[in-house]
Amino acid sequence: MTATVTPSFVGSELRRWRELRRLSQLALAARAEVSTRHVSYVENGRSRPTPEMILRLAEVMEVPMAEQNRLLLAGGFAPRHPQRSTDDDALAEVMAGLRRLLDAHEPYPALLLDDRWDVVDANGPVHMLLDGCDADLLEPPLNVIRLCLHPRGLAQRIRNLPVWRTHLLQQLDRRIAHTGGDQSLVALRDEVTAYAADQPSARPVADPVVRMEIETGGDVLCFFSVAGQIENASDVTLDGLHLETFVPADERTRRLLSP
Repeated sequence: MTATVTPSFVGSELRRWRELRRLSQLALAARAEVSTRHVSYVENGRSRPTPEMILRLAEVMEVPMAEQNRLLLAGGFAPRHPQRSTDDDALAEVMAGLRRLLDAHEPYPALLLDDRWDVVDANGPVHMLLDGCDADLLEPPLNVIRLCLHPRGLAQRIRNLPVWRTHLLQQLDRRIAHTGGDQSLVALRDEVTAYAADQPSARPVADPVVRMEIETGGDVLCFFSVAGQIENASDVTLDGLHLETFVPADERTRRLLSP
């Protein structure tokens, strides 16, 4: 589907992205290997950019793939990047490979998340962390940030909640900036920030990594997380996925989870 709109609209959107990335017209033009005058003409609507020019500028500004499609629509062109559901046959082999990575991380928890931190898939050990969480929070789409910070979710069992909350909110802020202000992420940030109104502020972290310390089964498990994404994805859905793997942060946790 294409949308026919005035060229000045895509120009204003490109200018918004440039300003979000804190680039001058000169800097953007140099990186995209075009003239500063052309960037100026595109932004003020005096020149109608081709789809190739929109994509060139967007890639220089590290605009996410889904937003690149929106820029193309704003310019009156069809999207270039397909967006399939995770159960689409075309993605079956990739999703199966990601599933194998989740299984290979056992006996430690690992999740496959979309770009809004909703759970797409998870391995078995994740379930041991969910004891005591409100059933409503476990209904799909299960959002990890909401689950961690909600008073009836994991927050009641995370021993270092102020530190872990600060870590999650920083990740959320970075994702909002990366997506140019995705409104669903902004709404999520507003929601989870409100949970913390009566909670103490985080103390400075002296450890080499930010750890999550969580009570489960009468013990305290301690993890740090490692995130990974698919390189060179050409599908919007795959581009938004990331693996979140939890690694024991101390010898006690490693022993408790060892088979």
